[in-house]
Amino acid sequence: MKSNTAAIAADFSCANQHALATILDASQTQSIIAARDIFDISGTKLWARDLPVSQALQRKLLDRQLREPLESCLKAADGVTAHTLVEAIERLLKQPTPLTALLHAHADTLLREAAKLPVHPVAQLLLTASRSSRPAAYEHATQAMALNGALMLAQGGKPTDLRIAMLSGLLHDLGEMYIAPEFGEADAERTVDVLTYQQLVVHPHVGQLLIAQLTDYPAEVARAIAEHHERMDGSGYPHCLRGDQLSMHGRLLAVTESTLATLSEPAAPLSRASIALRVVPGEYDLRWVGLITQVVRQQPTATAKRTAEELQERLTKLAEVMHDASTATATLRREATSAALKDALTLTEHLLARLQGGLMTSGLWSIDPVAAPDAAEVEAVEGELRLRLRRIERAVRLRAGLLTDEDARRLDDLCRQLTLRG
Repeated sequence: MKSNTAAIAADFSCANQHALATILDASQTQSIIAARDIFDISGTKLWARDLPVSQALQRKLLDRQLREPLESCLKAADGVTAHTLVEAIERLLKQPTPLTALLHAHADTLLREAAKLPVHPVAQLLLTASRSSRPAAYEHATQAMALNGALMLAQGGKPTDLRIAMLSGLLHDLGEMYIAPEFGEADAERTVDVLTYQQLVVHPHVGQLLIAQLTDYPAEVARAIAEHHERMDGSGYPHCLRGDQLSMHGRLLAVTESTLATLSEPAAPLSRASIALRVVPGEYDLRWVGLITQVVRQQPTATAKRTAEELQERLTKLAEVMHDASTATATLRREATSAALKDALTLTEHLLARLQGGLMTSGLWSIDPVAAPDAAEVEAVEGELRLRLRRIERAVRLRAGLLTDEDARRLDDLCRQLTLRG
């Protein structure tokens, strides 16, 4: 995939308007001040050391190139610390969540390691701003820190790997602060244009740049952050990496991110996350997936919400849509003349084949849900395959990039066939 991330990526010589807006919002309740004098590239002093940030600073930074990145010039005097992170894990351990069993098994070590995590000033600034202005994002970061650490401990990881895992989990979504808020929460149900998709998927790359250029964290942390939305079968983003192209920590963080994303749905059990990680063989590293599955086996079995007849009807419709979309894609690829459209359609065929393989592997194509031993699992697999079908559109539009009007229309027609509502 020819990624467009380089063109969208954060340029730290100028203040990013979205990150600055979050920092300014946080400054209403947090003490955020200049750690040093702030100069533009020509040497003009814009802001004095120890002055609190304000709207006046925002106006002075407008279209100015800076001598040093703004993130390195500010500090959160009363911001996030290692002690704060310990408190976040303690709160998480007290909550009855699907992750309780896994986290409690490693609680003492997680708390001890969190107390020793190095909080770089740039990370502290951004985490503090997130905690104040984007509390759900901060909670997600601390959950990822704990889960990533617990999975590493369950695998018998070394102390160095544990620290990298916890830091990667904590910092993995900082890049979201640098894109427009409306792009940060795009859901799988929504059809958006290619420019919106490009904005949505750039945050792993921006996060990597933040950590690599503005902090002294190990290179493994920045790489894991860059890879946390990649998939081992090449269906992830932003670079469609495959197999051994992904680092151990990137594979782990991908499992953690997907697990937490599934559990963010109301009343979703851990079994749903386990199914999401296994439904398409080859997407995730089974070393980490297996740890989630082990915990699921120790938990009560979920109950299906739909009747057996409803499940059978939905499975039949899903199989029909996959087949029809595959046929339409093959036809369109044979007729396509532009390299960009052909490339996108080749990816469509690959991803549809992966989903059909998941359906075949699950056995649901031939199982009558009435006789299925676990209707809840049947329901979860069917729901996950529907979700993946909708997500193909996102990957395909990213691969295609900007098309001619005619090619864009033809791709739009195909994408409509990938949508299963209800």
